Amino acid sequence: MTKPVDSPVQAEPAAPEAVQVSAPQRPRSVKRTVLNYVALTKPRIIELLLITTVPTMFLAAGGFPPFLLILNTIIGGYLAAGGANVLNMFFDRDIDAKMKRTKNRPLVTGEISPRAAVIFGLVLSALSTVYLWVLVNAVSAMLALGAIVLYVVFYTLILKRRTSQNIVWGGVAGCMPVLIGWSSVTGTVSWTAFLLFLVIFFWTPPHYWPLAEKFTRDYERAGVPMLPVVSSRRNVAVQMIAHTVAMVACSLAIIPLAPTGPVYAVAAIAVGAWFLALIIRYAVRVFQGRTGRDLHPMGVFHASITYLTLLFVALALDPFLRF
Repeated sequence: MTKPVDSPVQAEPAAPEAVQVSAPQRPRSVKRTVLNYVALTKPRIIELLLITTVPTMFLAAGGFPPFLLILNTIIGGYLAAGGANVLNMFFDRDIDAKMKRTKNRPLVTGEISPRAAVIFGLVLSALSTVYLWVLVNAVSAMLALGAIVLYVVFYTLILKRRTSQNIVWGGVAGCMPVLIGWSSVTGTVSWTAFLLFLVIFFWTPPHYWPLAEKFTRDYERAGVPMLPVVSSRRNVAVQMIAHTVAMVACSLAIIPLAPTGPVYAVAAIAVGAWFLALIIRYAVRVFQGRTGRDLHPMGVFHASITYLTLLFVALALDPFLRF
């Protein structure tokens, strides 16, 4: 756009380039529009949620559940998580605009309008509930609806901007897929499913806080009180160790309760020991006063994803590899 006219000198005809910029933009391609709507659902996060859902179904079934049940649970879970993520992006668009990591999201760039995003999020949320109710069962549908409310209202609107423990309690929504997966097979929620819920609950802080450490300035600029922003690195490291110990303990408690076989037992012990050692090493670096690349928080972030993936892959394989 051209600058406002302040004097007769500036009142000259606009340059051809300026006229070209102010001309109407071409309509966006269908492909680009679809990709922007898909981006609103945060597909990379949903992939992680599905990694925990399907293995839980295998454990609940003691083998391979009906294929259509798996497919319908995945579709319904994707719709629910996608709807929640879209609404989260709508309410957080002011924060996203201030952060380098999120400034290119469709609602910030204007690729998708706020009104369109709200409609899209609400439609996905309603569709997920109906889909799961009709094609899976009522328990799974209600759990999915509860996860949406927890993420959008409890985490996004209430906790995120008010407390440094936002990701701890707000992470409850991210634990719901294991309950949905279990209930899709059994129609109920058992103590085994609750322990899997706790594994993800305690996993979330040591998974997310390193990311918040990496982007501390972003969160400061946006006014989001993530724990690494408002507390000392030492306190964060101590809390990460505590959460990891609780996470590993819950993963091991599943062994006699499920009951599981040797595949899951060995994997839970091995990957639990590996990840705990990694967190302790991270804490040692913190206490040594290391920062930035020497601290390497993103290494912990990516390792946490590897831990959860390996644990749940072992959970999925366990029913088929009993010796």
